Amino acid sequence: MKKILLLSDTHSHIDDRILHYAKQADEVWHAGDIGDLKVTDAIEAITPLRAVYGNIDNNKARASFPLHQRFTCEKVSVWITHIGGYPPKYNSATRDEIISNPPNLFICGHSHILKVIPDHKNNLLHMNPGAAGKHGFHKIRTMLRFTINLDKIENLEVIELGKK
Repeated sequence: MKKILLLSDTHSHIDDRILHYAKQADEVWHAGDIGDLKVTDAIEAITPLRAVYGNIDNNKARASFPLHQRFTCEKVSVWITHIGGYPPKYNSATRDEIISNPPNLFICGHSHILKVIPDHKNNLLHMNPGAAGKHGFHKIRTMLRFTINLDKIENLEVIELGKK
């Protein structure tokens, strides 16, 4: 079993609340718009990190992290990217692969809107953790945490970090 902390859209912001939850996780996954790499450096200093770059990320972030990450955690196939769309309206960069080779868990950031949506047509779960940073139109900073137990995604929780 793995305890996962999922965040996105930090836009260079890292604080003790984020790190508090990161310390409790077996892995942290960041769905892009990292901003300053001090964010990922701080997380990597305390727990393993998987991340992708987003549209605001500079060349340093793009050299450090890929645009897409596909991997297996326990027995769950995962795809993380920053901009991917939502069921059933995935964007053109992800749609064909979701149809031909769907992951069990599809994760995006970008919108700053927390959403968890089952996609019954493609037999996957879509997650967007909202935004953990202080830049953007969102009012409340959010993250998600959950466990992956073999082929099951369990114990999903929304973490509210307070007003931006």
